Amino acid sequence: MDLDIVRVLKSVPKDHEPEDLLPLATEWGETLGELAFTSHPRPLLARDSWRTLDGWWECAFVACDDAAGEWGEATPPESFDQRIRVPFSPEAPLSGVGRQLWPDELLWYRRSFVMPELPARGTCVLHFDGVDFACAVHVNGSKVAEHEGAYLPFSADITHLLREGENELLVCVHDPSETGTQLRGKQRLARGNMWYTAQAGIWQSVWLELVPRTHVEELLLEPNLDTGELSVSVRASGVAVLDVEVLHAGETVASGIQSRRVGGRMALTLTVPGHRLWTPEAPTLYDVHVTYGADVVTSYVAFRSAGVERDGQGVPRLCLNHRPYFLRGVLDQGYWPDGLLTPPGEEAMASDLRAVARLGFNAVRKHVKVESERFYALCDRMGVLVLQDMPSGGEIPSKRWSRDLPTFVRRSWHAQRDDTDRGHVRLGAADEAYRDEWTRTCEDVIKRLSPHPCIVGWVLFNESWGQFDSGAATQMAWDLDPTRPVISASGWYDQGSGDVHAVHNYFRGMHMFDDPFAGKGRRGNRARMLTEFGGLTLPVEGHLSLDRSYGYAEFESPEAWREGLDELLSGADALQAEGLSGFVYTQLTDVEEETNGLLTYDRKVDKLGL
Repeated sequence: MDLDIVRVLKSVPKDHEPEDLLPLATEWGETLGELAFTSHPRPLLARDSWRTLDGWWECAFVACDDAAGEWGEATPPESFDQRIRVPFSPEAPLSGVGRQLWPDELLWYRRSFVMPELPARGTCVLHFDGVDFACAVHVNGSKVAEHEGAYLPFSADITHLLREGENELLVCVHDPSETGTQLRGKQRLARGNMWYTAQAGIWQSVWLELVPRTHVEELLLEPNLDTGELSVSVRASGVAVLDVEVLHAGETVASGIQSRRVGGRMALTLTVPGHRLWTPEAPTLYDVHVTYGADVVTSYVAFRSAGVERDGQGVPRLCLNHRPYFLRGVLDQGYWPDGLLTPPGEEAMASDLRAVARLGFNAVRKHVKVESERFYALCDRMGVLVLQDMPSGGEIPSKRWSRDLPTFVRRSWHAQRDDTDRGHVRLGAADEAYRDEWTRTCEDVIKRLSPHPCIVGWVLFNESWGQFDSGAATQMAWDLDPTRPVISASGWYDQGSGDVHAVHNYFRGMHMFDDPFAGKGRRGNRARMLTEFGGLTLPVEGHLSLDRSYGYAEFESPEAWREGLDELLSGADALQAEGLSGFVYTQLTDVEEETNGLLTYDRKVDKLGL
C-alpha cells in the first residue's frame, strides 16, 4: 500500500477553539503610511485622470437582527466612532481597528471627498475593486449601488449626485463568512489548521475615475504569436477617430487609425515587425497607447501562447510558445499577518514574487483567491507564471468526501460524479445561489484577467470543495478563453474534462499517476501535473502566529528539513522525464497556524538560508 499512514495520522487537523494570534508584522507594514498603493489599480486600461479614495475613513459596527436581509436598506448610524485604513479589512492589524465583523452585525464606512474637476460633459465613475461580501453604496444620501461578491469589482456613475465642495460617501457591509455559502476561499470565523482568519468589508482599492463623454469602454488586444499581428478592438461611447500606437522600450513599432464603426465596435490589425516573445526568462511587453477623441488610455500586450501540445515523443505537455515548458510552481495563499488578504503594499507583492524566482521556481498557483490587477501586472513584468484558481465556496466541505475518502482510497479520486443532485450535496454545492455566484465570478475572472500573459492556466475546483458540473464549467472556460489550458478539478474527483490531469500527493510515494481519462480533453491531449505536494513543516521561533503549528511533516532541525525538501523537489523534477508537465509545492509562506512555508509568515526569514 503506497500510503504513509503515520504521516496521514499526524497531519489530521486538531479541533480546538480559535485563539488570539501573536502579533506579527512585515517590514512593509511596519513602515506603512496612509496609502498602501499608489499605482493605477487597472493597468490594462489606465487613464491619468483618476484619484484614489484609499486611506483613512470612519467606521462603525452596528448590531442587526437580520443583517442578511437588511444591509441593502439599512439606515446609517448617528455616529462613527472609529477610524479605519482602507483597503484593509477591520480584522487586519493594518486597518487600525483589529475587530471581527460578525454575521449579525453591519459595518458602516464613511468618508468625504472634494468634488473633482470634471472634463467638459464628462463623467465621474466610482470604483470598488473588492468588498467582502455584500454592500450598499450611498453618495450624498442617495444609494448608487448594491453589490454581492467579494472577488468582483464594481462601479457606479456618480456625476449627477456630486456637488461643489465636500461630498459624502457611505458604504454598508454584511458578511456571513462560513455561515453562508458565498465564495470566501480559506476564510473562517473559527480559524485553525488550514483555515485562516475571516475578514470583511473593503479589501481592495476604492477610486474615482474622470472620463470624457466620448470614451473607450472596452479594449481588447489579441496578439498572434505566429504572425506578429496585433488585433485591436474597441467598444466606445460617442463618435471619434481611434488612434492606436504600439511601443517597445519607448520607441513606436506600429501604429494605425480607424474611423469606421461596425456593430458598435471599431477594430484594426497592426503588424509588429520582429516581434519578441514573452517568456519567464525574457518577459517582453509592448506598451499600447489608445486615443479616442479626448480620451487617452494606456495598456500593454505580450506575444505569448500557452496550451497543451504533444512533444516529439507524442507526450502531452504544457507548452509556452509551442515549446514544452516545465512549470516549477509554489502554492501562494496570498495572506499576510498584518493585512490578511490585502498585501501591505505593492513592494510587498513584488518581494514575494522575487522570492519565487530566488528559491528556484518559475510560477505560483494563486490558491482559491483572486488578487488585484496590480498583482498580475507585476507577474507580467517580472516573468512569473500563474495558475489561477477560482475562489472556493458552498457549504463547509464534508470530511468524508473532501478529505478522508480521497486520502485513504486512491481509486476514489475519479469515483464521485459532480453533475447530480447527490453529487452536489456531497461536494458542498447544493445551494443554487452559490452555483450561480460561482459561475458569475468565474466568467468575470476569466474575462478580466485573460489579457495578462503571466496566466497560463485556469483552475476551476480544488479538492472537490463546492465542485459541480465541472464538464459544463470547463466548456464555459474554453468558450471564454480558448487560448489557455483549463484544470477542471485539482486534487481529485476529476470527471475527465479539461486539459490537465491534476493530482495532489501529500502522503504517497513520488511517482506518476495514470490518467484514467487519457486521450480526452481538447484534441485528445491531457497533460499531467502534480498541483499540490510537500507541506513540510519548519516552525521558526519568533516568527510564529501561535505556539503550535500545523503541516504535513515535522523535522528536528533546519538541516533535516532542507534535506527532506531537496529530496521531494528532486523527485518531482525527475518525473519530467516520465511525462510530468509541472508541479506546485506547498507552499510559499507560512500562514497563521500552518508553518509549512519556504518563508515565515512575516516574510522576514527565508528558511532555506537558516
